[in-house]
Amino acid sequence: MIATSSQQHLQIEQLGHSGDGLLRHEGQVFYIPGTLPGETVHVRFNGSQCDLLARESDSSDRVTPVCALAEPCGGCTLQHMALPALLDWKMSRVRNALQAAGYDSLPTPTSFQTPSHSRQRLDAALQRVDGGVVLGLHQRGGDPVDMTECALIHPRLMALLTPLREVLSGLGALTGRGGIAINLLESGPDITLETPSPLSSSDRRKLADFARAHAIPRITWRAAPGKEMETVVQWGPVFHSFAGVKVAPPPATFLQATREAEQSIVDAVLRALPSLNRKDRLVELYAGCGTLTFPLAQKGHVKAYEGSAEAIAALRKATHGTRAEGDVRDLNRQPLLPHDLKNARVVILDPPYSGAGKQLAPLARSDVKDIVYISCNPAALTKDLAPLHEAGFQLIDWHVVDQFLWSSDVETVITLSRDAKRLKKIEKKRRG
Repeated sequence: MIATSSQQHLQIEQLGHSGDGLLRHEGQVFYIPGTLPGETVHVRFNGSQCDLLARESDSSDRVTPVCALAEPCGGCTLQHMALPALLDWKMSRVRNALQAAGYDSLPTPTSFQTPSHSRQRLDAALQRVDGGVVLGLHQRGGDPVDMTECALIHPRLMALLTPLREVLSGLGALTGRGGIAINLLESGPDITLETPSPLSSSDRRKLADFARAHAIPRITWRAAPGKEMETVVQWGPVFHSFAGVKVAPPPATFLQATREAEQSIVDAVLRALPSLNRKDRLVELYAGCGTLTFPLAQKGHVKAYEGSAEAIAALRKATHGTRAEGDVRDLNRQPLLPHDLKNARVVILDPPYSGAGKQLAPLARSDVKDIVYISCNPAALTKDLAPLHEAGFQLIDWHVVDQFLWSSDVETVITLSRDAKRLKKIEKKRRG
């Protein structure tokens, strides 16, 4: 039992899944934000709580954060860690996840780390305060921190924040807390606004003037996440390109965090494909509005499935002249069964953070020989790959993408196969 109050000098053993330093004391595990493995810390235990009193040594991987808001802001939890060490840690997280799924003998991975100031997507909180509006990310367990600087987001988004605060502070609909999502599309920033009260006619005029002044083709409003959206302003076309195909994404659509990371993922997916001819059928699960669909359609005929009707509608409108088609389907409620996958040469899936859910079991039971799995969650990766390992899929390659810079999140592209001929060729190539 831990004493009511005691002080100790202990060493941080490793990083936990969220990026906090981990130490053990009297049979319990504690997490200390802002610390790194190997550092000695002076801590005080008070019941089940552990408070950092002082850091008494620094890891060789410790660096000075590049942003003055790094400590209070909830966006970056690991700016105190050198980027090469951060990438190594993320690769070790994926390696551990793969090994936990049964893949003990792993090939050497490839990796990519996104540059700073490149994030094309921003989801932020809004809060009415005396004299204006705070726009930023929540600190841990607290109010949002005003994003007066950021080493993550694209300069065009950063330049938009000051005039955004000005127009938002004049909206009667923002009576307390709200939210804002901005996607930096090729057509310009695409804004989705959330306010606790409906927009008045005066609010709408102010937003329309703001959109014109700052080349924002569309502003959408909703009362809260998941609620029905209403287009408040649209004075020009809204579009984004995937493999040269223009798509008109719905408001607040999912985009990869950065264009550079998106390209790294696309390149890794295309490298992961088996030998194909143009008539081969590729089945894509959780397709969104076409990030991977249109690059894949250059390799074969793509049947893309997605649960969001709005996203698949955008995909369908862009398929003319391509070898792609889209279908609305909730793959957790209505997964594709083995007979649905009978003619699939390869399956590509990029499931949500929680994993592939009920789609995984029929996929493992199917006759599919090749799978490309894109993961954004090592825990879900272990859960999903374990049954695929049991079904005979071998891991050919893995590519780690650090697109969520200075966070604990990590993206991975996994190449799996149980095609005897393909595996034999790969083994022969590895032996030289």
